[in-house]
Amino acid sequence: MSDHDVIVIGAGAAGLAAGETLAQAGVSFAVLEAKARVGGRAWTDERIFPGIPFDRGCHWMHSASRNPFREIADRLGVAYRRMGTRRSSGLYLAGEKADPATTVAAWDAVEAAFAAADDTGAAGRDVDAQSVCDPNSPWWPLARHWMSLLSALPPDKISTLDLAAYADTKENWPVASGYGALVARASAHVPVHLGVEVRAIDRSSSPIRIETSHGTLRANSVIVTVSTNILSSGAIRFTPALPDDVMQAAANCPTGVAEKVAFLLDEPLQDFDDTAYIDTFDPADRERAPINFVINHVSNPVIIGQLCGETARTLEAEGEAAMADFGLAALKDVFGNGIAARVRRTTATHWTSDPHVLGAYSCALPGHAGARALLRAPIEGGVFLAGEAVSPTAFSTAHGARQSGFEAVRAALSAAW
Repeated sequence: MSDHDVIVIGAGAAGLAAGETLAQAGVSFAVLEAKARVGGRAWTDERIFPGIPFDRGCHWMHSASRNPFREIADRLGVAYRRMGTRRSSGLYLAGEKADPATTVAAWDAVEAAFAAADDTGAAGRDVDAQSVCDPNSPWWPLARHWMSLLSALPPDKISTLDLAAYADTKENWPVASGYGALVARASAHVPVHLGVEVRAIDRSSSPIRIETSHGTLRANSVIVTVSTNILSSGAIRFTPALPDDVMQAAANCPTGVAEKVAFLLDEPLQDFDDTAYIDTFDPADRERAPINFVINHVSNPVIIGQLCGETARTLEAEGEAAMADFGLAALKDVFGNGIAARVRRTTATHWTSDPHVLGAYSCALPGHAGARALLRAPIEGGVFLAGEAVSPTAFSTAHGARQSGFEAVRAALSAAW
């Protein structure tokens, strides 16, 4: 590695997209990635369940009909499932399957909570989502779970104005061979320097100096694609320090908590469709958080549970065994104790404690929906931020991150030439 026109920090969806654009522009560049793999939060683990890909990070192509990765999948011949509503095919209350009318009533309540928050934001009000919902509803635990899962923060920490800005076609299509694998294939031609940690960026003079674990580099511009929590943590030292409004914006748009716990079974579960959704919670025990599962994931004998909020934070801190125990207890409620004997292997994600990420995806805090715009603005001295957190309408998604990478390069090249 030597001097370059542009240095890109991070090889997730944003950094890889930036690399694609820089290669097309014919300028000298380098993409630096701290991990030993590309993809960032788009990571298909092909080893944990032999022969079965498992997306530890993003898996669903959100707003699929207009998602650029869907077009890439079509071009590459990558299969995906065309799914409709998120509504579960089964609701289990304290282990008992609810009747159809109860299931519909529960999901009506979940969608009403989202609608109340969205309508408030659409009206221009930037308040916390919980304040416009009904926490006394018997279905509030389920609504709270889904709001927390989709935003990675609990409703009382979700900005209604930010939530309303998210553009959603309601099409959420899983990639059969893994979304992370698709992200990597889309940018397979981009050269990436793996295992290179960036420790400091000195923009006090030109060219910018980038201190890494492999030495010091120089560049006219730097595109930084790390999460907002990494920015806030000080893991990368900036000289001079990033502007106060940028650091405050990162703090006001934190990377929240969402984790997965997955179970490999001996064979797919009978009486369940391919990629079936179920929700579980105990209405009589509000201290026990709900958990939703994907059953027979893309026809495989895999069950994936999704954890969020303080429950996910606590369990992740306690370790993988605690996460597995929590998920298995819910599965036993639904399928009986015999389900445990059918489990062949278990795994869980650890985005919250991952030192290169420190969370799942971003969410603006109440009163701070403008944080994303502040993060998108060019920073004096040739620094540009990219990643899902800067997307105005596709935050928390891989396609939003990809678009931000393109836009950061355009801004950097416009400023330099």
